[in-house]
Amino acid sequence: MTDVADALRAHFDTGATATRRWRVTQLRALRDLLRRHQHRIEAALAADLGKPAAEVVITEIGPVIGEIDHALRRLRRWMRPRRVRLPYQYLPARARVLRQPLGVVAIIGPWNYPVHLVLNPLVGALAAGNAVVIKPSELAPATSALLAELLPLHLDPSAVAVVEGGPEAVTDLLRQRLDHIFFTGSERVGRIVAEAAATTLTPVTLELGGKSPVYVDGSVDLTAAARRIMWGKLLNSGQTCVAPDYLLATPEVAGRLVPHLARAAEEFYGPEPAANPDYGRIVSQGHTERLSGLLDGHVAAFGGAVDVPARHVAPTVIDGADPDSPLMCEEIFGPVLPIVHVASAQAAIDFITARPKPLALYVFSRRRRVRRAFIRGTTSGGLCFDLPTAHLAAPELPFGGVGASGMGAYHGETSFETFSHSRSVLDKPLRPDTVRLLYPPYRGRRAALSVRLMHGRSVGPAAP
Repeated sequence: MTDVADALRAHFDTGATATRRWRVTQLRALRDLLRRHQHRIEAALAADLGKPAAEVVITEIGPVIGEIDHALRRLRRWMRPRRVRLPYQYLPARARVLRQPLGVVAIIGPWNYPVHLVLNPLVGALAAGNAVVIKPSELAPATSALLAELLPLHLDPSAVAVVEGGPEAVTDLLRQRLDHIFFTGSERVGRIVAEAAATTLTPVTLELGGKSPVYVDGSVDLTAAARRIMWGKLLNSGQTCVAPDYLLATPEVAGRLVPHLARAAEEFYGPEPAANPDYGRIVSQGHTERLSGLLDGHVAAFGGAVDVPARHVAPTVIDGADPDSPLMCEEIFGPVLPIVHVASAQAAIDFITARPKPLALYVFSRRRRVRRAFIRGTTSGGLCFDLPTAHLAAPELPFGGVGASGMGAYHGETSFETFSHSRSVLDKPLRPDTVRLLYPPYRGRRAALSVRLMHGRSVGPAAP
């Protein structure tokens, strides 16, 4: 790992990655990789997660190509130095801000979207002119092997490296001299990454998870709302960091909503989801057993079937879930949606704010006062009205968590900023030497003038 990091740094130090031409070439090559090898990517994701080909295009390949096209259209403007105005006391002088590459950055990817959530931050890192070392998740071995094969063939192998392996590889990577660490994964591992980075004072971006709530009231079309909620929940078999984790509604609304949720799940995947090729699988038997354990003691409003050897969990809704049950105490990361009954929208807000800040919050309500109450009364990484999950693929929307759901953000220009250093440049001519008015000794009129220049106030020195 040390050899890999040192080789990347040596190449970065040549300045080869800083040019706009290099950045554009790499972004175009990455786009070409995705288009040319689409079928191989689909096959790898089918092997790892049982993803249908259409879902691969919608959630893995398409968003990354969109991010690349967005960056290519705007890269010249992002790289342009930004002139800034100075206070009058600095004049004559000029100042600007230069966005410079950080150096050698690490991207540590997750298993649930092992293409999208590795290559999307890579777009920002390349656009900003960095050398990059990528560590895909070992829990998606087919996709990890494919990325390790294809990325060095299409991108500059002197500037982009892929390392495979388990936790020991991550541990070794975190010991290296890095200029930024971008990690996507669980809160537990995120803490480990942050602790390791603290020993070397390496900045980090942590894209974590959390229990993202969805609130529904009776003012909306419950049929349409149910379809959107179940689409967001069941995408990738619920293994999505911004999937609705639990639902808040009054008992009356919940009673009316549950049949619509059941119909939506059947519309999408039929009466036997296990036999439907459009319905994916849980990543491992261990995670399937974990989900089975979370369901223990609960009576499902519908669904509830678990097949551990087949890594299958049916679309499941638990109506009237106990807020203190294990189901409500950890991120579910599967196709199980508990419904917690609350008395009102304000009670839902109080429920959310009493818990760690979520990565996403979804509100289905046509009432303006309810929407305003959620905007003002809650904090979350993102807030979406009437549509879950989709904000993850919008390049112009910064994506990131807050509190326990993460730190930092990316997408579009925010990615460029994340992987760049904004360097302040001040140019003050030696003549005329207006700075001499600030030189000591600070006595009498000189002291008063110095303070007035820097603070814009006519105040004298403090009395001895």
